[in-house]
Amino acid sequence: MGKVRTAIGLMSGTSMDGIDVALLRTDGESVVERGPSLYVPYDDALRRRWKKALGTARTIVDRRQRPGDLAQAERVLTLCHAAAVKSFLARNDLLPRDVDVIGFHGQTVLHRPDDGLTVQIGDGPLLAEETGIDVVYDMRANDMVHGGQGAPLIPVYHAALCAILPGEFTAPVVFVNIGGISNLTYVGQDGQLTAFDSGPGNMLIDQWIEAHTGHAYDRNGETASQGRVVPSLVNRYLDSPFFSTNLRRSLDRSDFRPPVKGEVALEDGARTLAHVTAASILKLTGYLPQRPKTYVVCGGGRLNPVIMGEFSALAAKDGARVIAAETAGFDGGSMEAEAWAFLAVRSLDGLPLTFPGTTGTTVAVSGGVFAAKASPLLPERKKGKITFT
Repeated sequence: MGKVRTAIGLMSGTSMDGIDVALLRTDGESVVERGPSLYVPYDDALRRRWKKALGTARTIVDRRQRPGDLAQAERVLTLCHAAAVKSFLARNDLLPRDVDVIGFHGQTVLHRPDDGLTVQIGDGPLLAEETGIDVVYDMRANDMVHGGQGAPLIPVYHAALCAILPGEFTAPVVFVNIGGISNLTYVGQDGQLTAFDSGPGNMLIDQWIEAHTGHAYDRNGETASQGRVVPSLVNRYLDSPFFSTNLRRSLDRSDFRPPVKGEVALEDGARTLAHVTAASILKLTGYLPQRPKTYVVCGGGRLNPVIMGEFSALAAKDGARVIAAETAGFDGGSMEAEAWAFLAVRSLDGLPLTFPGTTGTTVAVSGGVFAAKASPLLPERKKGKITFT
């Protein structure tokens, strides 16, 4: 067993809706003690800025490049994360010295796994300077150097959670993260680990709703619940070569597009895209070693009752059960941020972050870049008592 450390994980996902902050005590292997978490939403101006960054990043051919205003966007994004950390520490009466490391994901602005290119903006040294805490960042790149897709990175954390999953949930277990893009992690009865992106998650629904209403997402599935599934549109998505090829690959935001505005009614489009999100996951279970018995759902998609209803109905046909992460005693909103804390600790100890069965890397490899802390800039506070679970 390695050294147990206290780590903060920071995640800003493909939905670009905000920053998830989570505290974890872990050795990066078998010890997993979950602490408090915090969600800090981006305002509309910041979301527009990150979307603009996606366009600017299309010209990148070397992952170190920051064309146009991308360098300034990276600085602003990093300062937003630093502010989130400071707020989290203050709320929990913690000092920088109470935290050993921050796992910093940054914001993905370009992901072209076929070209061995992935770019997450986020300045690790600046974050370390601003928070007074060591930082591990840029954790996807080394996987690609070794032939991997650069995603998903969370499976090794899912495996650790599976080890503490209540016995009532039957293996094989699949953890499904429904964020902007959905990905799944299969954990077999023997601990076998298989993972891959499974298709569009909330991304298409969010884009569809925003184009029609200006709202960022379909709150509680209210719009989708009023529509019907359009089979021809479902088939158009599920007939994509992504689902039929034997080569599993990581997805970028641009790999799937929402329907053309006016092609179907607002409600029907939302309902159909919710169905596609669920059906995509089930369509790819044939690539798993065994049919899953339990699906544990995390990410924003678990809060959409239409997606969860479609998923449960489809999974039941295979005799499988679908549950939200909370039903298993986890936090489906902070799981990705927790994972980034877990990965940072593994990185410090040189433990593998990715494996041939998860990203397609040729060998199990570690990763991440270390940025040492500077002098803390936060005011001194009395150390609080944190409850870990």
